[in-house]
Amino acid sequence: MAKMWDARFSKEENSRVNDFNSSIRFDSRMFREDIAGSVAHATMLGRCGIIEQSEADRIVEGLKEILRDLESGALAIDPEAEDIHMFVEEVLTNRIGDTGKRLHTARSRNDQVALDVRLYLRREIGEIRALLRELLNTIADLAERTTGAVMPGYTHLQRAQPVTFAHYVLAYARMFLRDDGRLAEIYKHTNISPLGSGALASTTYPIDRMLTAELLGMDGVTENSMDGVSDRDFLAELIFALSLVMTHLSRFSEEIILWCSGEFGFVELDDAFSTGSSIMPQKKNPDIAELVRGKTGRVYGDLTAILTVLKGIPLAYNKDMQEDKEAVFDAIDTAKLCIELFASMIGTMTVREDRLRQAASGGFINATDCADYLVKKGLPFRDAYRVSGRLVAYCIENGKTLETLPLDVYRQYSPLFGEDVYDAVDLDNCVNRRTVYGGPSLESVRRQIALVRKAAAENE
Repeated sequence: MAKMWDARFSKEENSRVNDFNSSIRFDSRMFREDIAGSVAHATMLGRCGIIEQSEADRIVEGLKEILRDLESGALAIDPEAEDIHMFVEEVLTNRIGDTGKRLHTARSRNDQVALDVRLYLRREIGEIRALLRELLNTIADLAERTTGAVMPGYTHLQRAQPVTFAHYVLAYARMFLRDDGRLAEIYKHTNISPLGSGALASTTYPIDRMLTAELLGMDGVTENSMDGVSDRDFLAELIFALSLVMTHLSRFSEEIILWCSGEFGFVELDDAFSTGSSIMPQKKNPDIAELVRGKTGRVYGDLTAILTVLKGIPLAYNKDMQEDKEAVFDAIDTAKLCIELFASMIGTMTVREDRLRQAASGGFINATDCADYLVKKGLPFRDAYRVSGRLVAYCIENGKTLETLPLDVYRQYSPLFGEDVYDAVDLDNCVNRRTVYGGPSLESVRRQIALVRKAAAENE
């Protein structure tokens, strides 16, 4: 395929240079966006009288036919084309003749590709947010099934205080809600039209940039033509946001990997989301969770790549910026797959409430409640803390728990202990008396579930 720009050159491009320079193998996924941008541009050219209205109509119809043929498979993208923009324009010109050559009036590939990327990311942000909503509802379903499942909360991976499984997983729901909020903001930064910026200095034609933005459903136009073609902040922001999504998925995956081990046994993954060993027949491996954890590094790499590409580029457009697409496409593809599979994995796993209770009963996670009991009886907290710590040491030495320790032993450490101490250290009471807003009590957890569902529904 001949190059649209080869008039300046006396030699043909070296075949290896052509392969090195070409972006069709990855930017072809933006064919819908490229055609949509061209339709809007041609429509604007006709309405502004820059080209004849009949020519604009013919171009628009030709572009729509190309789109239909690409989607149906009747037209295949030429892998030898330089990029998706040149491919579409070449096909258009072959089909409708010289009229097709008028499409690129008052436009450069620089503002064209900047528009295509924005339109593509706009669509993908919507799809990612939809997947996050499904994940949030899956977490809410999981929480509703486990509101009474008491388990240890951990600090330093040591049993700390009693919570419920529902409260635990709802902490991750808050992370994913923040992720969704970031994506909503990035959508606003993305949904701005650079079309009309030209190569870098706009154009002498009397174009209507606001019209093309309106036709494309965009919220406005870029305010500086040089920035319009060279800005990729929105793209870096998206990969950063996806890196945080992956961070949260990875942390949750680590929990799942620990919980389904024999040492914890808190959950069992469905067979459909587990794999076996080639040599050990007893194995049931959490490969999906492990792969999500591993693929997080891949998205981090995409973020590093785009920041490194952008860090030394002078204004305005430079060919380095062609490297932005593979990084963002990979980050999007990876994150979407991980979110979808992770949601399915946790939605089908079995929570073993008996093992949760067993772990909660054996770690003295009600020791703080024992100290608080004494504080309510009038003892200063530091003194109460010391008494509770000495009781724990006694229990460890004698194979007891705070729930089973005889009252006379309690009173050896403080005369303030009464029969009501057993009510104070009961694990269910320890959880449900934490009625502070955002805490693990049943009432609080139900409120949190409702808030998650409400937020997910509002973001549709």
